[in-house]
Amino acid sequence: MSTTTATSLLRFATAGSVDDGKSTLVGRLLHDSKSVLADQLEAVEHASRSRGKEAPDLALLTDGLRAEREQGITIDVAYRYFATPRRRFILADTPGHVQYTRNMVTGASTAELAVVLVDARNGVVEQTRRHAAVAALLRVPHVVLAVNKMDLVEYAEPVFARIAEEFTAYAASLGVKDVLAVPISALAGDNVVEPSSHMDWYGGPTLLEHLETVPVGSDPSAEPARFPVQYVIRPQTEEHPDYRGYAGQLASGVLRVGDEVTVLPSGHTTTVAGIDALGRRTDVAWAPQSVTVRLADDLDISRGDLIAAGPAPEPTKDIEATVSHLNERPLRAGDKVLLKHTTRTVRALVKEISYRIDIDTLEQRSGAEGLNVNDIGRVVLRTAEPLALDAYSDNRRTGSFLLVDPVDGTTLTAGMAGEAFDTVRATDTTEEDWV
Repeated sequence: MSTTTATSLLRFATAGSVDDGKSTLVGRLLHDSKSVLADQLEAVEHASRSRGKEAPDLALLTDGLRAEREQGITIDVAYRYFATPRRRFILADTPGHVQYTRNMVTGASTAELAVVLVDARNGVVEQTRRHAAVAALLRVPHVVLAVNKMDLVEYAEPVFARIAEEFTAYAASLGVKDVLAVPISALAGDNVVEPSSHMDWYGGPTLLEHLETVPVGSDPSAEPARFPVQYVIRPQTEEHPDYRGYAGQLASGVLRVGDEVTVLPSGHTTTVAGIDALGRRTDVAWAPQSVTVRLADDLDISRGDLIAAGPAPEPTKDIEATVSHLNERPLRAGDKVLLKHTTRTVRALVKEISYRIDIDTLEQRSGAEGLNVNDIGRVVLRTAEPLALDAYSDNRRTGSFLLVDPVDGTTLTAGMAGEAFDTVRATDTTEEDWV
């Protein structure tokens, strides 16, 4: 159910190395698409003049933090909303510095498209490969390579072609299938919103044209329904003495009255007796609607349980996952953590760091003592309670999780579940290990 109507929404993330011009690109995109308010533009013009610049510094439209403006870099994820007559957009502008790669994981986790920016003078660098790897790891469906500063290389087609070929080959090795390369100059506005008169050799779309027309969304009916229970509603009033509903947001798929569902991890089966949305009864709900579901049987269901229709994942305590470590504190084998999956949080043990992925060569480096900040690797976890995780490749919402420090609640690691396995080993953790 792809759509390009005015009501469609594209979530996309931008990423690039420091000084590649990413903030200028985002500012140009907002400015030329007439998505900047008059007072915002006036403030940017005033700040630019105070710095001795004749033209507005469009990077200031996105570099909102004082530390960013002082250092001239982006260090946080800046979310921007804008719209054109053809589509609405939520843009996550992510940092370029290697130490802030973890912020890209946050910004790209819900994105349907990633714009990876490179400087035409420098080509594909280590951070470019890292951003491509993160986009591939997070299963971002569409990737755009924006080759910026073409004005500084005389708008030379061979320069663009060489960079596009190198990046596309690397992305293909990561399993990224949809890559579009666009030659641009964010400073001059070439091929960002308007076609460039300097690059008549390029016959593809401008960046904005591609953003407006790339297929987004999917057919909810093609995905199995997954409904994490967030809250149990039992008003017990005279008007509704027997009402019992389960509130939450439908993570994927379509749920209909009469559907047979499985409640996980208990495995009990029942049928959907009713669905309430915005205080009204309805016969059907689809992701990502927030609804209240009523079931035919009175089952023991609480926050964190998963109501699933269609093929249901097998609950397991043993999880193998690819992870991106986000914290300055290393993640090591033997660490006790909390694992947050949808609305469920359980205790877990890091049993093994299987390997760390070398971003340059994509080789698996085994024997790692732990994962440091921005490292991507493979881990084996054992949870104190069974979890119903889908494979991340099948469902980004119910196949992802976070590892959290049990002492101070700090987020440590973002995880993407692989195929769950149930091998029982003599060293398995038990409930007593947590006492």
